[in-house]
Amino acid sequence: MTALHLAGPEDLPRLLPLVAAFHEEFGLPLDDDHRVQALAPLLDGSPYGAVWLMGPSRAPIGYIILTFGWSVEFGGMDGFVDELYVRPAVRRRGIATEVLEQLPKTLAETGLRALHLEVREDDDQTVKMYRRQLFKPREGYMLMTKKI
Repeated sequence: MTALHLAGPEDLPRLLPLVAAFHEEFGLPLDDDHRVQALAPLLDGSPYGAVWLMGPSRAPIGYIILTFGWSVEFGGMDGFVDELYVRPAVRRRGIATEVLEQLPKTLAETGLRALHLEVREDDDQTVKMYRRQLFKPREGYMLMTKKI
């Protein structure tokens, strides 16, 4: 089973290169200052989200960031997988699958009622992995965003 640990401020030096690799892979033109500003509150214990590192604490192989909200429709706290990254060298070993099985079970004990995520429609392998974890498109809905 892949080890997961809740990241804190002391983990930033190990987390930052992983987040930068994710952003580069997906063509997100963000710099380290932006990343530090966005990650610091989560690492400091913000109630709006959390970061978990995967694998050994000293040499993590990936991370997952969840953000939290409230949904009347789902009856309480819901979460959004903001980012999920596994180093390319260790992909296709079931690590993301394990994390998506383990973490929601743990968070359900704290009151999490639903978990949402966004995936590129043309990323067939990732869509299949998420479907195996019982994520499914919501009929008649699409994610829409307004930047503020």
